[in-house]
Amino acid sequence: MPRTKHSKEFKLQVIKEAIDTGNKTLVARRYNLNANMVSRWCTENKKCPYGDVDVAVIPDFDPKEMSKENERLKTLLGEKDLEIAILRDLIKKKNPHLLKNLK
Repeated sequence: MPRTKHSKEFKLQVIKEAIDTGNKTLVARRYNLNANMVSRWCTENKKCPYGDVDVAVIPDFDPKEMSKENERLKTLLGEKDLEIAILRDLIKKKNPHLLKNLK
């Protein structure tokens, strides 16, 4: 039997019908599916329901905008690392006795 990938809409339809009828085996036979698969879909739906996330709410993502944001964050991180290095260097120069406590 070849493996097929079912859409989320189809899975939701099967899950809803299985819950409504209370008979997963009958629903599996109706759609020509394995009863274990329908049972697994129902179990997964209980743990993390497929219908919880609304795709319309998720913002569109622009790769160019994301790369610009990524570069900005990398620059910010580099500046913070440099600032920390400078402060550590100042501590070493002004207070050598504090250097023993850092290690």
